[in-house]
Amino acid sequence: MIIKIDRRLSKNFDWITFGLIICLSLIGVITIYSATRPPAGVSGHPDFYSKQIIWLAISIVTLFAIVFFDYKWLFRYAYPLYAIGIFLLIVVLIAGRSGMGAKRWLSIGFFSFQPSEFFRILFVIGFSAYLSGGAHDFREKMSARSVVLFALLPLALLVKQPDLGTAILMVALFIVLSVSKGVSKKVISVVLIIGLVSVPFLGHIVWEGLKDYQKNRLVAFMDPDVDPSGIGYHINQSKISIGSGGILGKGYLKGTQGPLRFLPEKHTDFIFAVYAEETGFAGSFILLCIYLLLFLRGLDTAYRAKDEFGRLMAVGITAMFFVYFCVNIGMTLSLMPVVGVPLPFVSYGGTALLSNFIAAGILINIRTRRFELFYPS
Repeated sequence: MIIKIDRRLSKNFDWITFGLIICLSLIGVITIYSATRPPAGVSGHPDFYSKQIIWLAISIVTLFAIVFFDYKWLFRYAYPLYAIGIFLLIVVLIAGRSGMGAKRWLSIGFFSFQPSEFFRILFVIGFSAYLSGGAHDFREKMSARSVVLFALLPLALLVKQPDLGTAILMVALFIVLSVSKGVSKKVISVVLIIGLVSVPFLGHIVWEGLKDYQKNRLVAFMDPDVDPSGIGYHINQSKISIGSGGILGKGYLKGTQGPLRFLPEKHTDFIFAVYAEETGFAGSFILLCIYLLLFLRGLDTAYRAKDEFGRLMAVGITAMFFVYFCVNIGMTLSLMPVVGVPLPFVSYGGTALLSNFIAAGILINIRTRRFELFYPS
């Protein structure tokens, strides 16, 4: 039996989603170039932008490879993939590389990566498979096994690193996917009551378990002026960058916060501040519109998915992009505490870019295969 590929695979490829993420990625490259350029009169430009271009090329190839295979294969291997993700989170706690008070990186030869970046995708795949494949009583009761395996266990491993940004994302994805599947009002009421009652106790436990730099970030979020040259420096410099852009911005390569080293993490966590300084409100509005189109496209993909597994994965991936977007923009505007969350497709980072393209590839795969594409002959 020979398997032929239907021409509709290329004809119905989701070029809109692909175009949106390419547009965001190119904005990221040019902003990284500007953010990391040296001050006037200083030679030697860091190669962050060139590395990002290489990762972008690798990510594009990976995306097309993922679109080629039917996403039904993910359902078959969802649990083994999820188990691999949990295993990597455990390994990074034991043999991971420490940096900036956290142990998040694994090194394999010359290649280093953050397992948490890929785990978020494996989480969406695993939990979507669970909800669509055997949780028939999920509307009436919250399975203790599902809560432990898909909420408490990964949350504990991520907090231990600590990686609060991904931990927040996991909680959000668990809630979004659970609600998307359908949870009875009784379950929602019980969970809310338990959550409200336990907030004071859990808050104390979490606070005691935080590193000093994480406590400082929370203090700076509550009052950025408490130590403007110390723990509140990041947030204050970010707001200065965004505010100084005005309506039309200072112009490309004319921003000062990046090259003069006023703004820390300018090409990663705070890249939006650099972009807003140079393009102003107008450029920021355009960027936000591109993200809005991406989110709406993701929801439309979920609506058009041919099965429950595809629908839940599309919802989860779209929610993942949306949460990271909100948290990152919120950080730069002092609307949320600094938790080290990159701006999807824009911030510097090969692991993050590759994982986002893998997620986008799954999203495109779901939309492309909203009908059967393969047939025997």
